[in-house]
Amino acid sequence: MSITKNMHFDKLINSTDFKVEYDVIRALNHEGLKKEDYVEICRRLKRPPNRTELGMFGVMWSEHCCYRNSRLLLKNFPTTGPRILVGPGENAGVVDIGDGQKLVFKIESHNHPSAVEPFQGAATGVGGILRDIFTMGARPIALLNALRFGPLDKEKNISLLEGVVAGISHYGNCVGVPTVGGEVGFDSSYSGNPLVNAMALGLMETDEIVCSGATGVDFPVLYVGNTTGRDGMGGASFASSELSKTSIDDRPAVQVGDPFLEKGLIEACLEAFKTGDVIAAQDMGAAGLTCSCSEMASKGDLGIQLNLDSVPAREIGMTPYEYLLSESQERMLFVIKPGSESKFKKLFNRWGLYVEVVGKVLEENVVRVTHEEKIVANIPASALADDTPIEQHILLKSVPDYLQKHWQWNEDKLPEYSDKGIISIENNLFIDWNNVLLKLLDTPTIASKKWIYNQYDHQVQSNTVILPGEADAAVIRLRLQNNFKKELNSNRAIAAVVDCNDRWVYLDPERGSMAAVAESARNLSCVGADPLAITNNLNFSSPENPIGFWQLAMSCKGITKACEILNTPVTGGNVSLYNDTKQADNKVVPIHPTPVIGMVGLIENINNICKKSWVHSDDQIWIIGLPFQVNNKKDPRITLSATCFLEYVHGLKTGRPPQIDMDLEKQVQLFLRTIILKKILKSAHDIGDGGLAIAISESCISSNLGADILLPETNERLDRILFAEGGARIIVSLSDEKVLEFKEIFEAFSILKPNLFSIINIGKVTTEKKLKISKKDKSIINLNIADIEDTYENSIYKRVCN
Repeated sequence: MSITKNMHFDKLINSTDFKVEYDVIRALNHEGLKKEDYVEICRRLKRPPNRTELGMFGVMWSEHCCYRNSRLLLKNFPTTGPRILVGPGENAGVVDIGDGQKLVFKIESHNHPSAVEPFQGAATGVGGILRDIFTMGARPIALLNALRFGPLDKEKNISLLEGVVAGISHYGNCVGVPTVGGEVGFDSSYSGNPLVNAMALGLMETDEIVCSGATGVDFPVLYVGNTTGRDGMGGASFASSELSKTSIDDRPAVQVGDPFLEKGLIEACLEAFKTGDVIAAQDMGAAGLTCSCSEMASKGDLGIQLNLDSVPAREIGMTPYEYLLSESQERMLFVIKPGSESKFKKLFNRWGLYVEVVGKVLEENVVRVTHEEKIVANIPASALADDTPIEQHILLKSVPDYLQKHWQWNEDKLPEYSDKGIISIENNLFIDWNNVLLKLLDTPTIASKKWIYNQYDHQVQSNTVILPGEADAAVIRLRLQNNFKKELNSNRAIAAVVDCNDRWVYLDPERGSMAAVAESARNLSCVGADPLAITNNLNFSSPENPIGFWQLAMSCKGITKACEILNTPVTGGNVSLYNDTKQADNKVVPIHPTPVIGMVGLIENINNICKKSWVHSDDQIWIIGLPFQVNNKKDPRITLSATCFLEYVHGLKTGRPPQIDMDLEKQVQLFLRTIILKKILKSAHDIGDGGLAIAISESCISSNLGADILLPETNERLDRILFAEGGARIIVSLSDEKVLEFKEIFEAFSILKPNLFSIINIGKVTTEKKLKISKKDKSIINLNIADIEDTYENSIYKRVCN
């Protein structure tokens, strides 16, 4: 900041025109604003702001609302495509899925609220993402979530897990939208800062997409839904700062939700949209009335006049500041056609909801707020919602030191192994291969999440085709909506998934983020879905730390690369920064950078879906993807670096993640979808966390059938064969009768892209209910399916409930 600006600021803070309860410095700190922000606000208003206006700028100029640290990076995402109807900038993305149907979807975070009040923080995260969907005119059809917690050997982390899961299940179950999928990870970096990312999908029930830009000068502005209280005050600013031991004092910044009221709001809004008399709609999420008014005005290049005396309040004596910054839940703002007021009043009253005309559309591009017949705020709408500050960060020119050290690790530093097992680096004790596998299956990040998803209603609405845990992606039938013809194909479905290997992103943000996109598409392909588009939730630490900003920039670069190659545009999402925890000794602990990818895909016929379970005894088991090593040259696309095996068996979180070959990914996935469409496969399962041995185990557990695996003769390390990760690999099963056709289609693909990937027969499905893995004539792993299942299914339960 220049000397001139400093002098101007000093003059302003001594001005007698700014009479508030606190001095300017304390007020700025309270609102999360900088001195430079205050100077800019004064310049735009041509006067100092009053306390209410300062609060409005505080929430709207927070990272949570205006992406002041990340906006320049987000502009590089591919956002257009033949199916994209609405991209970033609206409440949610919209894609054309054919047959006159439109899919609406988005993901958002509620991290900080869940850290201080896990039940309500998670519950209102679900409520907020649902409003983003039905605000567009779509009926919510499914929910997913991506969660991160600290290790479950600490009581605080268990308490956070229990509270978050209870909050998600409470809201989703009561509102009547199925929670059909998700992913959960555990790492010490999340101990003080859990991540709660909620994704929702909806089907349009209106002919026209309902957008948020106001039109029609003097048209009425309608408030509908719940009353306004003091809960959720300053939630947007709270979400844009690091957590500390005093964050518990910010519990009032956490909203309180009512899922039953939201159910009524869904039905009332969809009914209202079908009248054609709703011109624009905006939910009141982060920043409440301030955000909804300013965004509607800014996007419509008009203004909004708001009368706070007409806003339904649940508490007495609320100030303009409290009205405007409240984040009370289940509230919406409409612009409606003149003359339709009484019709909407009857409609929303019938659903037990509040409805009031609270203002009108102005020709002047301002947000003008009155209270008790006085103007309490008068701000250019673009200054709040569009022309917002952008932080300039210097991007590191070289890889940070912490990563350069990690990347020096290689597999040659692993101890010697034998056919029996290996010595763990962590404790210098010998562990046999059976127990290595059981140890990995017992790790909460890998283990079954049944204890979690059994608390969710995943079958309400009766459209869930695949239950949680049965396949690599959730599948929801596209049933007929009220406004579609009966001859519409009702066998079509949408597949959805959320993915992110945060360890990989921590150890290489660009590769790890590319892998998150690739794995999402691979998981969709495993159920036979054609990937369409993504939404993303970028969970990162403070961008004011050079390493934190570098991680964010490299992650965005990786997502952009992967989405461009896979033709999966970004339709929107959320950025959650400042995910750091300040400890008692003032040490700041950042989370693993966690760019969660939510991807959707289309299935034309649900009769062609593949699950991960074996189906019949004697079916052949094959691997599609990169082949095993046949000489001493190691392929960097498959490695033990940065793997679950390295972390959980040897206690090392190090190395560089596998090299991501997007051309390989694209061809493997296309081949997989082709053979699923032709009904050649019985099952398909991505080889992900834990490598080949874990993938085989999961297929055995889900089917209660055994597998007899013969590893190929290769000089590759045994632990690498069993537990390496990467390589765009998928394990599939098929009958003897389908093998010839399987090989013929592979040969056709090989002509176009020779030697890009391989298919390898590694064994067969058995009724013996044992997992047997051998190499040559030596047994490597021999375990009962019952023992594997008990370890896998009860890992989280025994840590939480015992």
